[in-house]
Amino acid sequence: MSTQSVVHAQSSADEAVVGDSSPPGGGSRRYLEQLIRYDVPASLVVFLVALPLSLGIAIASGAPIMAGLIAAIVGGVVAGAVGGSPLQVSGPAAGLTVVVAELIGKFGWKVTCLITVGAGILQIVFGLSRIARAALAIAPVVVHAMLAGIGITIALQQVHVLLGGSSASSALDNLRQLPAQIGALHVEDLMIGLVVIATLLGWRYLPAGVRKVPAALVGIVLATLASLLLPIDVERIALDGSLLDSIGLPALPDGQWLGVATGILTIALIASVESLLSAVAVDKMHSGPRSNFDREMLGQGTANMVSGAIGGLPVTGVIVRSATNVEAGAKSRASSIMHGLWILLFSAALAGLVQQIPKSALAGLLIVIGIQLVKLAHIRLARRTGDLWVYGITVVGVVFLNLLEGVLIGLALAIALLVWRVIRASVTAEELGDKDSGKWRVLVEGSCTFLVLPKLTSVLAGIPPRSDVTVELSVDFLDHAVFDVIEEWARQYELAGGSVIIDEVGSVSMESATTGPPKRGAAVTDLRGLLAPWGSWQPQASGRNLSSPPALRPILDGVSNYHRHRAEAIRPHMDQLRDGQNPDSLFLTCADSRVVPNIITSSGPGDLFTVRNVGNLVPAGGRDTSVEAALAFGIDELGVSSVIVCGHSGCGAMQALLTNSSSEAGVVGEWLRHAETSLQAYTSGHPVARAAAEAGFSEVDQLGMVNVAVQLQTLERHPLVGQARVDGRLRIAGLFFDIGSARVIEVTASGIGELIET
Repeated sequence: MSTQSVVHAQSSADEAVVGDSSPPGGGSRRYLEQLIRYDVPASLVVFLVALPLSLGIAIASGAPIMAGLIAAIVGGVVAGAVGGSPLQVSGPAAGLTVVVAELIGKFGWKVTCLITVGAGILQIVFGLSRIARAALAIAPVVVHAMLAGIGITIALQQVHVLLGGSSASSALDNLRQLPAQIGALHVEDLMIGLVVIATLLGWRYLPAGVRKVPAALVGIVLATLASLLLPIDVERIALDGSLLDSIGLPALPDGQWLGVATGILTIALIASVESLLSAVAVDKMHSGPRSNFDREMLGQGTANMVSGAIGGLPVTGVIVRSATNVEAGAKSRASSIMHGLWILLFSAALAGLVQQIPKSALAGLLIVIGIQLVKLAHIRLARRTGDLWVYGITVVGVVFLNLLEGVLIGLALAIALLVWRVIRASVTAEELGDKDSGKWRVLVEGSCTFLVLPKLTSVLAGIPPRSDVTVELSVDFLDHAVFDVIEEWARQYELAGGSVIIDEVGSVSMESATTGPPKRGAAVTDLRGLLAPWGSWQPQASGRNLSSPPALRPILDGVSNYHRHRAEAIRPHMDQLRDGQNPDSLFLTCADSRVVPNIITSSGPGDLFTVRNVGNLVPAGGRDTSVEAALAFGIDELGVSSVIVCGHSGCGAMQALLTNSSSEAGVVGEWLRHAETSLQAYTSGHPVARAAAEAGFSEVDQLGMVNVAVQLQTLERHPLVGQARVDGRLRIAGLFFDIGSARVIEVTASGIGELIET
């Protein structure tokens, strides 16, 4: 496929992800049926949820009441039509009330509308530059704390309205004035607000059929009816004219352009993050088209430009309305668009009803919404992940400073904590064996930078002189400063009569610190986890520190490493095998040290019943009791499901057969007489040899593959194997391990297969 075709295909895929309102592959009739059956009912449910929320958010923000309805209309119609998240519903959001209230108090309403327009333009820039996903690169704990801080601020504001008063401009003032407000309690307002609070909190306990009606709507209706039917006096919502009267152009500020620019950036960032997080959450709720985040930014930016230009609040994607939309069965963006049209119809024709709603009823609604933004699950998660300080300080900053400063403080703390966790290294020392044994181990784990030098030098200085010390480096990053300290300490320590072994078990070696700039190692932090040979990590075996390894030293060091790093992890599995084995396969392979069956089959203890001999041979006619006993025990006693014969490239036994040197090899030559049948088959032009030659294998490897095929034929004629195959209890197969490429090839009695892929 050409590059142009790939680009075109990707573009088409992107369009398919976003989709339009129509169902895939359906005509207008099918779309109309879907619209009537799913989207129209869902839009009505979302409309009923959005209406009281929009009014309450406008009041909490200190904006004109109709500004909330304007934002809901624009969010539904414009963001719904242009955005990239088909089932997300947009409108005024509780998350921006604090910021908007501050902007209105500082600049006035019309300049705040201009700021909303500017934020929309910036969001469009985000979408066009395709950096929308970058807005998601914010620590979740900061986002959770931001929402909690907003919720607390809203609750502190609205509790004064619930008690019959008015809220102050800051959370601190609201706290200070709360005792006086309680003393001047207006009981009738409190009663009406409690009706809404009780309805919202108790709604979850009602039958599922009843809960299909939005709790917020029921609470507001009940509270409004109670205020009208009972002989009480409560303050109600007052509208300054109709919806058309509320539409107005934004105004330019009288100076303070830096503050305006800060407001634009704040609104754009918060609205973008909230919208994208909401879109991610909505995608998890349904199996339909996924969100296109860049296009969603374009939709949100366009909606904010329109909303600000005609006198509406800032718009974001709102998770409460979006979740309601999905749960109500919406199938396309038509539901979001229609919900905006229902709000428009209500605002134009039934605005008089809004003025019957008591302010304390909306205050009760906003208090519950605010409290629900403080989620215990988020606090527990922050505690488990060690981020509780970040959460708490961010909440305090948002509540008592302002939203932007609180979030910036939270982000700074989260980044500082991340850096600390990433660069922190653990350095410990322990004496091995009995006290005064003279054997010490220094364990260095993590990312080693110059910041660890105080701890490292302190630990190294505490090692008694003239001891045998192993410095175990289990690190994924090591800079030159750490290398210098360890290297110089080891040199001085050995000059003083001690011995030092640098045991590099991590993904970064000491040598790497001198060959170039430090780099973080790969994800695998210990080569021994891949059964790497001793020479890749043991100084004795590789000859780095000693001219020749002492007897048993590699074995003993390997066992020691096993106890330190592997025994604990594998112990639960081995405990299950303590009473017996139940292997799947009998694996017969060569004794060659380069062939490790568990590596090439990705198996572990208890999986393979392994038999090894020189040349991976199955002597015919029962002429070798060792192989016979293994077959009998594996098939009859263990019940293996398959017998595998595995040869390998560069086999010394096959080389000896080809050069006729096996006749002079003593007992090895005697053993290799069992392979003469394989040599004869090879010289006779066995089809496996021809296939191997065509694949480019050497003569030795061709003979090795033929040998596997011949052993398979021998097994087929074996009484034990033959009967088990007839009974359907056993299968046989041949493999060939090409050492140079580390690949495994299938071998049959008549040819070779493709490289076995994962």
